[in-house]
Amino acid sequence: MNRLSTEQLHISYGDHLVVKDLSLQIPDKQITTIIGPNGCGKSTLLKAMTRIISHQSGSVSLDGKSISKEDTKVLAQKMALLPQNPDSAAGLTVAELVSYGRFPYQKGFGRLSQRDYDMINWALEVTGITEFKYSTVDALSGGQRQRVWIAMSLAQETEMIFLDEPTTYLDMAHQLEVLELLQRLNEEEGRTIVMVLHDLNQAARFADNIIAMKDGEIVKAGSCEAVMQRDVLKEVFQIDADIGRDPRTQKPMCLTYNLLKGENRNEQQNNTLLTLVGSSAH
Repeated sequence: MNRLSTEQLHISYGDHLVVKDLSLQIPDKQITTIIGPNGCGKSTLLKAMTRIISHQSGSVSLDGKSISKEDTKVLAQKMALLPQNPDSAAGLTVAELVSYGRFPYQKGFGRLSQRDYDMINWALEVTGITEFKYSTVDALSGGQRQRVWIAMSLAQETEMIFLDEPTTYLDMAHQLEVLELLQRLNEEEGRTIVMVLHDLNQAARFADNIIAMKDGEIVKAGSCEAVMQRDVLKEVFQIDADIGRDPRTQKPMCLTYNLLKGENRNEQQNNTLLTLVGSSAH
């Protein structure tokens, strides 16, 4: 089942077209990772799917209805977005920032209910930051602050969680903690998780589906097996990769790679251009 989809989506910043004629479907209650080089439109796509930014043409639909017509609070009860560089939380305590995730459920004077407090405490616990509950956010390390922002997204209690590079600033152990947490939320609570990741092996290990992007377009979307292919990575990242198996998960993984050089790199770029020109002619 696919509850969220885009159809012929175009997104521009000024005269610069960032996302081009992009149509996709996000599988419900699964983990989808988006990969691609810097500047290819991954973050822009996340923001458009969560109505943080508008699009010039095309549509984004949730349950068959355009999200542009959805009530803001109702939409915020269905999807949460953790951006790549969250706004400053100077002066706020950890508990105060996490409580902002309960905004879509507040009425009247905005007092927190017992349900709100329960969800805040749960989010603090599962992200391992309960001990920092009364500390100010700006007194924490980069990794600790990242977990606070993730806790705020979890406190929002949404069916869908979108995360833009959620492992930024985290060491290897904390990266694994965050990704395993998202995996548990998916498996135990049926949350739909969509996240941008730079690490190909993390993307393949934790995802059910991968979307590979380049220059604002989808090069390949599908299962990890379908996307973690030598030819796909060559087109998307301009690398010559050797693909093997993770001995613990049996998921595909990139064992090693080299940059494409000289004529091979130019040939790959020309083949990509010819493919784009040919597809636009049909």
